[in-house]
Amino acid sequence: MAMQLVKGNEAVLKGAILAGCRSYYGYPITPASEIAEAAAKYMPQVGGTFLQAESEVAAINMCYGACGAGERTMTASSSPGISLMQEGMSYAAGAELPIVIVNISRGGPGLGNIAPEQGDYNQAVKGGGHGCYKVIVLAPNSCQEMCDLTMLAFDLADRYRNPACILADGYVGQMMEPVEFPAPLTELPARDWALDGTVRTQDNLINSIFLAPEDLERHVLHLEEKYQEMARRDVRLEEYQVDGAHLVCVAYGMVSRILHTAVDLARAEGKKVGMLRPITLFPFPVNRLYELSGTVKAFGVFEMSTGQMVDDVRLAVRHRQPVEFYGRAGGMVPTVAELKKCIDTWYEAHA
Repeated sequence: MAMQLVKGNEAVLKGAILAGCRSYYGYPITPASEIAEAAAKYMPQVGGTFLQAESEVAAINMCYGACGAGERTMTASSSPGISLMQEGMSYAAGAELPIVIVNISRGGPGLGNIAPEQGDYNQAVKGGGHGCYKVIVLAPNSCQEMCDLTMLAFDLADRYRNPACILADGYVGQMMEPVEFPAPLTELPARDWALDGTVRTQDNLINSIFLAPEDLERHVLHLEEKYQEMARRDVRLEEYQVDGAHLVCVAYGMVSRILHTAVDLARAEGKKVGMLRPITLFPFPVNRLYELSGTVKAFGVFEMSTGQMVDDVRLAVRHRQPVEFYGRAGGMVPTVAELKKCIDTWYEAHA
């Protein structure tokens, strides 16, 4: 394994190549542009394809075609660019195409700014396009996870024949850390469903249109069965100081790193505080949160938004315990002191 000091955005692209991705179609946008830059540099070196599309709409549809031909392919953008891809993502989900999409999210709505935010949670987790569909969503909080979770995204996408999304904020994309890169995958899963131009696949059909209501309902229920299987098999989370905790705080991405320090400070004062970090935002750790609601006295949720994941935490605990919330928006990143102050207030209120 090779250790390198790289940006999170570059770690994403290198992880994709190690996972067997051989084509990248995208359009540069801050703070995700380094992904396209790395793709332009490294894809040709492994015999792959880099193409700067004329728009994000074109990019996602190029991925549709490449993936339908059996290739591991990806695109990346930031918040408003991902918005433009939503129709294509719905088509890909309907056609069961395992495209990987990376969102290095920034402030919004609208053009917003280029500072980090987590306001794209609902768009990613709830399916920002039309129809009854879900996208696998992984939320890294380090450069190492930008590599590792990108590799995992390709595996999960293939396992379920479903698009997968890496959702990271601008800080995780732009910061630099040592990353230990694993050996490249040498064997990829067969894609017998693809249209690769051979006689063997000439009867395959990549399609998302079902004109008869009975046929479309049958297809949508088939997709729903996959989402339920994801929830049973592939929930991923990190727990810290949760055993015996009276207050469990929930955060993902960059905020979880800030929260980790705040929890340490609270523990040093004798407060029974823990942290749960969802790594998969879909499937969400519903069962574990509900289980904890039987022992803890309250939950606290921290986000770089006005509150989106907090709704899923409240649904998960089913009103068994109070759920507090603190958020910053517009690219404002909360400090350790801010989070610690909330923890102290909530802990005293629910002691």
